[in-house]
Amino acid sequence: MSGDEHVGWMREALAMAEEALTASEVPVGCVFVRDGSIIAKARNRTNELRNATRHAELEAIDAILSDKALTPQISVYPLAATTLYVTVEPCIMCASALRQMGIKAVFYGCGNDRFGGCGSVLGVNEELGHPKHPAYPATAGYCREEAILVLRRFYITENTNAPVPKSKVNRVLKTEILPMV
Repeated sequence: MSGDEHVGWMREALAMAEEALTASEVPVGCVFVRDGSIIAKARNRTNELRNATRHAELEAIDAILSDKALTPQISVYPLAATTLYVTVEPCIMCASALRQMGIKAVFYGCGNDRFGGCGSVLGVNEELGHPKHPAYPATAGYCREEAILVLRRFYITENTNAPVPKSKVNRVLKTEILPMV
C-alpha cells in the first residue's frame, strides 16, 4: 500500500476526530479498513456516554463485532485482515484490545505520551510477549501535525465535562510542532 493511501485513510480518521471535537470530546477518530474499504469508523464518546472505556477504537470494534456481515463467523481473531488508522496512538487499554482481536496493523498520527500502548509508554503491541495473542506492527507519523493540532484545539477550550474545569481563558493555540524523535 502506498503512503498516499495511508494518508487518505488517516484523513478519514481526522474527520472523525473533528466530529469528536464538535461534540466536546477529546478529538480522537479512527477508521478500520478491510479489503480496501472502511468497515467501521468511530470517535471518542467518553463524555457523551459518561464511560471512560468508550474510546474511538472500542466504539468501532463494537460496531464490527455486532454486524454479522462484517464478522460472519465466530473467530479468535476477527480483525486479522483489518488495518486500523487512528489519529492518536492507542492507549494501553485499546492497544491490548487490538492485540486480543488480532488486528493486522495500526497506523496512527501522533504519539500518546501519557497513555500510549504502542511504545510511547508501554509496547503492548509488540514489545510485550504473550502466549496466545500475536503482535502487530504500529506505525506513527501519518498526518501527525494535523492530529496534534486538533488535540491542541481541544485542550485550549474549557472542558465543561471535567469534574473540576480549569480556566483556560489565557491559553493560546500553539501551532509550532517539533519533529518526531
